[in-house]
Amino acid sequence: MTKATVDTMIEARNLTKSYGDKTAVRNLSFRVEPGTVTGFLGPNGAGKSTTMRMIVGLDRPTSGSVTVNGRPYVSSSAPLHEVGILLDAKAAHPGRTARNHLRVIASSNGISNRRVDEVIELTGLGAVAGKRVGKFSLGMGQRVGIAAALLGDPKVVILDEPVNGLDPEGVQWVRQMVRSMAADGRTVLLSSHLMEEMSKTADRIIVLGKGELIADASVAEILAQADGNSVRVRTNGLDRLAQILAPLGGTITTTAADTAEITGIPLEQIAELASANGIVLYELTAVQASLEEAFFALTHDAVEYRTSNHTESSR
Repeated sequence: MTKATVDTMIEARNLTKSYGDKTAVRNLSFRVEPGTVTGFLGPNGAGKSTTMRMIVGLDRPTSGSVTVNGRPYVSSSAPLHEVGILLDAKAAHPGRTARNHLRVIASSNGISNRRVDEVIELTGLGAVAGKRVGKFSLGMGQRVGIAAALLGDPKVVILDEPVNGLDPEGVQWVRQMVRSMAADGRTVLLSSHLMEEMSKTADRIIVLGKGELIADASVAEILAQADGNSVRVRTNGLDRLAQILAPLGGTITTTAADTAEITGIPLEQIAELASANGIVLYELTAVQASLEEAFFALTHDAVEYRTSNHTESSR
């Protein structure tokens, strides 16, 4: 892959999209910059797919604008060389082989069959390139979609749920691939509902809820601000420590005979008070909230399709 220019980015300004009386995206502004993997998160119906479609001109904004490298994507003379996008892994004629499907796409942008063969090998499709995509599993279909996105060796890559259906090796491959592209200076926008995988892959997170921007920050910043950050303490003086800490307003939850989770009191203060009162600590560990916990906290009031928290037992 060639080195991407440093000014390649996606920029949305006051982006709004309405369908009749339904507003899917409202006054959305953000930047996706080169050299980072930006995670794109939100509950179902948050407006992620609509936004990605507007980035590449498949939907037209009601108001506002979105540009790639300073201009609308639809004005690009070589679109596949500028942006590679995976929106729907099933967007392939089921009767075509994987190789022919990719050759048809490549020919529309003057891309050689040699490049088709390169992305087939890159995405692990070599053994099945001559088979019809209609017979492929979800995971193999994802690989075809990713191969199509990479055909033009693009400076900007947008992948919507790329690891769906992939086995653990495939998930790790996608993670390593997008990290490598970002390290090469490319702009990567990655949408996924798999929070653990996103926490391992993304540098920055954009969170939508009901079409509006909820958060735009680094993963570290989002985790640091999340509810659920606590301190794990293990000591044989747990009861005494609890008596000392209780007046400070923290919450102390005993999880074992000698272990507790403490929230609302800094780790340093716990250590100082334990030392001053002769309490020996066998463990004092900061426990950070997971990205999943942070995501739920951010989007709690922005979930459009909420499931029940309980099920009725059959009688």
